[in-house]
Amino acid sequence: MYMEPIEVFKALSNESRLQILHWLKDPEKHFTPHEGIDMRKIGVCVGQITDTLNMTQSTTSQYLSILQRAGLVTAERIGKYTYFKRNEEAIRKIGAFFNNEI
Repeated sequence: MYMEPIEVFKALSNESRLQILHWLKDPEKHFTPHEGIDMRKIGVCVGQITDTLNMTQSTTSQYLSILQRAGLVTAERIGKYTYFKRNEEAIRKIGAFFNNEI
């Protein structure tokens, strides 16, 4: 997987987007499971993230879209819901990028 560092840095330059990544690292601690969904395997519903952020769904969706374009989260649609989870491989690559390039 190729990572565009500038897109990653842009995505990480917002406190709320960083907070989303933090919450998704340990979803059971920050969210109630949605309709029996395994949050570690499938992810967290946009509505749950919206409620926890205390922002509008359009703002939350925009933030998640930015994180997804940067490769930091993945999305899975099940029925009428979209679930997001961290892309752990991409996050590890960011760490390696810092170690090797910066």
